[in-house]
Amino acid sequence: MWQADAPVTPEELQAITDRVVERAEPGEQLEAVATWSRETEVRAYNGEVEHFVSADSAGIGVRIIRDGRQGLAWAGVLDEDSLATVVAEARDNSGFGTPDPDSGLAEPDGVEAATITLFDERLLTTPTEEKIRLAVELERLTVDGDPRMAGIESSDYADAVVASAIASTTGVRVAGHETSAYVGVYALGGGDDDVTTGFGFSVGRAAEDLDVEVASAEAVERCMAMLGARKAPSERLTVVFTPYVASQFLGLVAELLSGEAALRGRSPFAGRTGEVVAAPSITLYDDPTDAAAPTASDIDDEGLACRRVDLITDGVLGGFLQNAYTARASGTVSTGSAQRGSHRSAPGVGPRVVKVSAGSQSPEQIMAGVGAGLLVTELAGLHSGVNPVSGDLSVGIEGRRITGGAAAEPIREVTIGSTLQRMLGDVVAIGSDVVYFPWEATGLTLAIADVTMSGS
Repeated sequence: MWQADAPVTPEELQAITDRVVERAEPGEQLEAVATWSRETEVRAYNGEVEHFVSADSAGIGVRIIRDGRQGLAWAGVLDEDSLATVVAEARDNSGFGTPDPDSGLAEPDGVEAATITLFDERLLTTPTEEKIRLAVELERLTVDGDPRMAGIESSDYADAVVASAIASTTGVRVAGHETSAYVGVYALGGGDDDVTTGFGFSVGRAAEDLDVEVASAEAVERCMAMLGARKAPSERLTVVFTPYVASQFLGLVAELLSGEAALRGRSPFAGRTGEVVAAPSITLYDDPTDAAAPTASDIDDEGLACRRVDLITDGVLGGFLQNAYTARASGTVSTGSAQRGSHRSAPGVGPRVVKVSAGSQSPEQIMAGVGAGLLVTELAGLHSGVNPVSGDLSVGIEGRRITGGAAAEPIREVTIGSTLQRMLGDVVAIGSDVVYFPWEATGLTLAIADVTMSGS
């Protein structure tokens, strides 16, 4: 019997999913997903704890497919009565589904899961006092980082211990667990009519991995770099994306390289497999098995092994990220890229650790080669500023002029515009400075020619 006050092991969750699968009736496919998590959040303000939450949660999700009709149901508890109820509700819901010839659960494909370490036992014994100390210390270091600092918006610590299991009538049976820890600060610099913002963070598998000094220094540096920022006149120029900005750009490109986006007609890359879609220097891929990434995983959310998926190789589009459904609908095979928000939902498809093959130049060498241009340090409204059908892009930015091959005066209240396709084709330099972020894309310094800056 599951107990709410004790950590739940992957083996216990696997036993639960096995029992649920045994309830399948002839002629139907049944998938069970069981999850358990313990999450902690701490927010510090003025040296005190402003917000503290530590809570356990668990759940079971059941998906039943019969005659192409899919039904979903879920519960937030794991007792036997709830398991029986969820199966009955999923079965009932499937009767109301719209028939789809491509509906069906994932089937084992023989790909072995990578052996990567995602779980760190140290997090299980980290005292609450230490978690609070990290949030408070991060705030103090940031405020004291420069006399021109005006304060902070938030200083946070967060961690999670997560266990999950999947089983299905098609032969999928996997379970695992992972840990994550994070500190992040959003800070304010300057004052009166010249307020700047900056953030910094550190991530790891346990609290001991976190570096509040690095996080605070990043936030202070970003605040100070934008003091005195002004508008700039409109022109066409070469932009240089910092790793932070490049990670957002590359993550968006990868989202549009999903089989789901292509099937829905919401990708400018749909139907272009085998075509040149980027500069020859661009090799873009998703590698969930990169254990250095906070978002790494060995198993996707349908229970198949995650694997490297080459999306663009030497500028040529090789294919799309696929889950079981999009693969069937597209006449191909799953790439182990299924994702779901929780046990409550059906799987979608998307990237986990997007990367571009690194170049050999440092950021300083790239800016020296550009000579005159724009260093982009912040994007505003990236997703809303991109048309997913045409690829047209127009987003607000903050950054600094590049003058004489070095970062110069700060710029704000301007936009940059182009198309995703053209920007990928106009990449002129790729940095060697790969940086991991707590989202699905890594970043590195990226220089893109012939971008329109619209300003005063």
